[in-house]
Amino acid sequence: MTKVKATVISQKGHCGAGHKVGDEAVFDWNTNEITGKICLHALYSALPKIYALAHGGDVAFSRAPDGTKVATHACPDGYNPVILEIKRID
Repeated sequence: MTKVKATVISQKGHCGAGHKVGDEAVFDWNTNEITGKICLHALYSALPKIYALAHGGDVAFSRAPDGTKVATHACPDGYNPVILEIKRID
């Protein structure tokens, strides 16, 4: 198991949780800790991708040009979208 980082790469409109571009949350499966900031709505919807990447799995469109496992994920608020980049940290 490994660490996974979710970074806000785009935010439009008014995010009720106050997310801004550059906000990060790091999920460390070795210590069972989450550091940083992520709202419950984004977390709930992104958790399957976070879990899969943390445990060595792949998700659709999860490779960057350099081969890094990385995925994008949209917050479920369609009027005020927050886009996360989710990637493994080895």
